Amino acid sequence: MVKMTPLQRYDFKRAIEELEGYKGRATELVTLLIPPSKQISDVSNYLRNELSQSSNIKSKSTKKNVSSAIESILSRLRGIRQPPDNGLAFFVGHIPIGADRTRMVIKVVEPPAPLPTFLYRCDSYFYIDYLKEMMMDDDIFGLIVMDRAEATIGFLKGKRVEMVKNYQSLVPSKHGRGGQSAQRFERLIEIAAHEFFRKIGDTCTDVFLNVEGLKGILIGGPGATKDFFLRNEYLHHELQKKVIETFDTGYTDESGLSELLEKARPTLQHLEVSREKELMVRLFEEIRKENGGLAAYGEADVKQALQAGAVDVLLLSEGIRMMHRTFKCPTCGKEVAVFQKASTDPLLKCPEDGSECDLEKEEDMVEELAKVCESYSTTFELISTDSSEGSMLLKAFGGLAALLRYRMK
Repeated sequence: MVKMTPLQRYDFKRAIEELEGYKGRATELVTLLIPPSKQISDVSNYLRNELSQSSNIKSKSTKKNVSSAIESILSRLRGIRQPPDNGLAFFVGHIPIGADRTRMVIKVVEPPAPLPTFLYRCDSYFYIDYLKEMMMDDDIFGLIVMDRAEATIGFLKGKRVEMVKNYQSLVPSKHGRGGQSAQRFERLIEIAAHEFFRKIGDTCTDVFLNVEGLKGILIGGPGATKDFFLRNEYLHHELQKKVIETFDTGYTDESGLSELLEKARPTLQHLEVSREKELMVRLFEEIRKENGGLAAYGEADVKQALQAGAVDVLLLSEGIRMMHRTFKCPTCGKEVAVFQKASTDPLLKCPEDGSECDLEKEEDMVEELAKVCESYSTTFELISTDSSEGSMLLKAFGGLAALLRYRMK
């Protein structure tokens, strides 16, 4: 994931979700990706050629809609001398709105990282794969949990733990025989263990060695096996350099990977997953206190505390999709401000006379609250929905909670 401020990440994620939700009829949605190295004049010439080619489209409605989309992009390009540092992405086209009618969608996105290639595409959907890749987490760690009986290999990607391989070993367990038989059996056990460790090391080479941006490797497991594995250099020498620390874990299966992450939290304090978890744990601890502690949740209580300057840290879920809309009644002139889901149509009836109100203005709830935080020097934290704690913030608290500087009366 490209490094963005919490608000930039939220806005970019919202833009991707919005584009992903559009579906056109036939091939009426135009995607144009302009990398920073591309000359605007070359892009304009390319589009003029495509505009000429669009006259060959058999369907009259499709031909009209594609042509108008290209013309719309061309008109916007006239005011651009050169692409921004990361390039520019245009998403323009007609989407159906019922009764055989369509409306034009125009979305221009300046990506947070350079676009890798020039792309022009007409389809029934917008092509957003390159933008989605920019949302991927760049904090990647290798995870290994093991003992002589089992080994599991995986990744920590941002906040997600992903298992890649799980091996059950064929190393025999020790027995109580005596004499030469015991010595011979012990040698066989050590040979089998050696081969198992080599297999783990070879798999780690295949899985980890060429991963771009691998920050480090964490190794866990019960007993001393993990330390023996590391000390005897079964890992590739380049991977050996990336090992951060070993940790004692009780499990060596997929659940052992999550246990390893939990044990490694003090070591990985800089990771966003640890930061989010600590904030949520702190919130739960405050809520559990008899007097309610230094916590607030629920839209009304959080906003009251925020306006009073009592909020130390505002916790907002990335999954919130709410708009603050202001309506005005055309009959009595009354203004009404409400929060509505972003996915709902901006409709409201006047509480005085029942007339349908006009939408005066709207603002994303997250962006609005971020501005208030800035005014009161309040820390603004966006909590992802990838973790269980983040999911709980959205589902149990409506995606909005606060850690307070002092208790509100």
